[in-house]
Parts: sequence; C-alpha cells; structure tokens
Amino acid sequence: MKGVHFLLTYRCDLECDHCFVWGSPKVKGVFTIKQIRNILAEAKNLGTVDYVSIEGGEPFLYYPIMLRAVEEAVKLGFHVEILSNCYWASCPEDAIEWLLPIAEAKDVELSLSSDLYHGESWEIEDAKNAVKAANALNIKVGIIAVKYPKAEVPCPSEIEGAKVDLWELMYRGRASSKLIDKASKKPWREFTKCPYEDFTNQERVHIDPFGYVHICQGISIGNAWRKPFSKIIEEYNPYENPILEPLIRGGPAALVEKFNLPHDEAYADACHLCYAARCMLRKKHPDMLVPDQMYGELE
Repeated sequence: MKGVHFLLTYRCDLECDHCFVWGSPKVKGVFTIKQIRNILAEAKNLGTVDYVSIEGGEPFLYYPIMLRAVEEAVKLGFHVEILSNCYWASCPEDAIEWLLPIAEAKDVELSLSSDLYHGESWEIEDAKNAVKAANALNIKVGIIAVKYPKAEVPCPSEIEGAKVDLWELMYRGRASSKLIDKASKKPWREFTKCPYEDFTNQERVHIDPFGYVHICQGISIGNAWRKPFSKIIEEYNPYENPILEPLIRGGPAALVEKFNLPHDEAYADACHLCYAARCMLRKKHPDMLVPDQMYGELE
C-alpha cells in the first residue's frame, strides 16, 4: 500500500457527465479534521504509504479543512497531491492567493482538470490561470484531461507549459447513464480483466467521509469508523471477497457469470459491465457496494 486518496467530499460546484463519484452541488458531507488525523496516523502506522491524494468532489470547496489535511500530511512525511477543477482561479493574481499557503506547505503538487467536460474547449481559462499561478509559486502542476467521444478538436499535449495526461473515459457512475449513447460497444464476454486495478497487488485505496475504504470507487473493503484503517488494510484478502474474487479470476464477465446476472449483449467498456453488475448486486452485498452516492441513489 503506497497511497491513500481522501475523497474529502462528494460535493462539487459542477455536475459533470463523466463523473464516476456522482459529484454535485446537491451532495453534502465532508471529512472532519479529527477524522483526517485519524487516517493519516493509521496510514503512517502501516509503514509503506508514501503519498496522500486529496480529491473529491471538489476539495477547494472546503478550503480550510483541505489546507489542514495538506499541512498534517506533509508534517508526517507524506508527499501530497491535490486534484481540483480550478473554479477558484478566476485570474492568475487571485489564484496565487489561493495557492500561496499550499506552496508554503512544501512537497505538494497539483493535478488540475481541463477538458471538454469542464468547459467548452480543452483549455479552460480557470485551469490556465491556475497553472500560471502554480508556476509563479514553483508548485509542481499537471493537467488531467478525459477523452471525449467524437471530439472534433484533439487534446493538446500541454497547457501553459503543464503536461496534459489524457485519461480514458470510464463508463461508470454518471457516465453510465449520461454518455452511453455516444459509446461504441463490445460483446460482454470480452471483458475478462479489470484494466485499471490490480486487486492482488493493491497499491492505493480511496477513503470517503462516511469512512468507507474503496478498493475501487464503489467497492468497499471496510469502514474506518468501525475498524482501524490500518487493520482493514492488513486484513485485506481479495480472494475471500465475493465481488473481488471473480473480478480477479475473469474480470467483469466472471462477476456476471458467478451471480448469473441478467445482462445486455454489449457494453462500452469493462467499467460499464462491472458497474451494471454491481448496481444489481447492491441489495445482496449492502456493506461492500457503497455508498448510495457512488451509485447515483441520491440524485
């Protein structure tokens, strides 16, 4: 276990069609500072974690809590990454004011969203302003962009000198309902492997304000408010988990076969099939396939 990703909140100022955590202005809930300290201490006890990621939702919506999480993590020797959509960067000068305390914390980098889901072009103005401010403060910064179905203009390789990392669109969460009509599909039996997670050599987890420890967003291996986080990680055995075992053995197709689930003949990608299967299995495994927010139950 190398990384702990804090889903600081599910709340976001946007409601993007591709969001797999169903971020929205309507959602409530955020980590407390006490809870953050608890998880950071537990992560330190594991002895293998070297970085912390702070994301959401949009973590800058809870700026004082986010900043304290950064400071506490750096103090414990963790490298910190913050993910943001840059709503706060209305101009470079104001963005500098937002980022100055982060620059003073040291050993922090920014991953900023800029693509056709967050604006009308790949290079949204807020992201450009944030990059300029980060460069002025010597904060390491990169851009995360997600592929857009049938985009007319290609994604740039850099924005204001910051490298753009172009990610695949994953058809889970809100994308499974909002973007599926634009997707090309493949036979469901072809999805025999998870393309993003190696559950037998798990190097990161996400943890949310409800205490759920996600091995993949929406698949919980325990609740850190009921059992110590370090204990959950130490006891992790994917082969004993009824959801993870088939995913390891034969991907989402094996998950469908194990539970004899009804299904369509074709899906957009492995995430689409896995997500559809998990939605059907929630009542059978209510403590693992959580929380409601991850499955759009609050919309």
